[in-house]
Amino acid sequence: MKILIAPDSFKESLEALDVCRAIQSGFSQVFPDADYTLLPMADGGEGTSAVLSYVLGGCWKEVRVHDPLMRPITAKYLLLPDATAVIEIAQACGLHLLTAAERNPLVASTYGVGELIADALGEGVKRIVIGLGGSATNDAGVGMLTALGMTFHDMNDDILAQGGGALARLQRLDNTNFHASVLDTVFEVACDVTNPLYGRLGASAVFGPQKGACPEQVNTLDKALSHFATISGHHGYEACQDVAGAGAAGGLGYALMTFCRAQLKSGFDTVAEVAQLSQHIADADLVITGEGKLDAQTAMGKVAGGISQFAKDSHTPVIAICGSVDGLKPAQTSQFDVVMPSIQKIDSINNVLSAAYDNIETTAVNIAAAMRLGQSMR
Repeated sequence: MKILIAPDSFKESLEALDVCRAIQSGFSQVFPDADYTLLPMADGGEGTSAVLSYVLGGCWKEVRVHDPLMRPITAKYLLLPDATAVIEIAQACGLHLLTAAERNPLVASTYGVGELIADALGEGVKRIVIGLGGSATNDAGVGMLTALGMTFHDMNDDILAQGGGALARLQRLDNTNFHASVLDTVFEVACDVTNPLYGRLGASAVFGPQKGACPEQVNTLDKALSHFATISGHHGYEACQDVAGAGAAGGLGYALMTFCRAQLKSGFDTVAEVAQLSQHIADADLVITGEGKLDAQTAMGKVAGGISQFAKDSHTPVIAICGSVDGLKPAQTSQFDVVMPSIQKIDSINNVLSAAYDNIETTAVNIAAAMRLGQSMR
């Protein structure tokens, strides 16, 4: 029996690879001779490059870049054997790089993301996969574009300061020294955010507050992003401000589409394609997936829901092991052949999180034992 184990991470408790190992450990106690393939998965957010490193190999490259407040830090990205680079923007402009008191999207910059891209281009990559998520920025990617050689000027022809607030003063942009390799490189962006660049559902209004913006600053940033899109249009760039995902990562999605000709895809779909998920499922007799909480969002671009669809298309049975099932009736979990919560007893959240490996392993043993019993009763 060929068993593919392809879960997401269990948030705050186990990385996806550890979930794989817990499931395999449980199942192999009942089916020791089964052929197990471990394929940890992600949806394009943090941890995606680690998953792809395990699945596809490659090597990590550490680079000195600038954080959202332009302080030097060390970040890393993944170089794959097929001349692909995988970059998580949070490495350079993540909210986790700032203290709560430092959060200020008026000045926070994506400059470090551009430095990572420039380094990857210098390595000769032909494709760059970018995971959007967790940014501290709201600068429409201007920092990134600056690091790649573009310049942005105010009415006095002075260079703009970093950050989304400065965009309100933009009068002219100059792409004379824009990195020559950008337009010869395929950019694929893993993004599950559908917000436009500005407006009621735009980057500033929806995500600005969690990045430290007060209501007045949200209004300032929203107008600045709108102004930036207008000036970009005056310079002949395609109007991408209303495309789903333009508002991702404080407008970084807009910059990647407009200036780098990037294609925005579902985060899960991007990872699934790079990891060759469909081929792995087609070769399996059973698929086991999972995530920390199975809920209404599972079918909306999350790993477990995506894998269930692939398995259905391949007519392969699929089991979901999760920490909990939140508010779903059996009809809402019908895309899985079996759904099994793994929490063994009522306990404190800290104890539940720390016991995740053992709980998943025990659940896997019980599922495998039930399968063995069913086989013996035929």
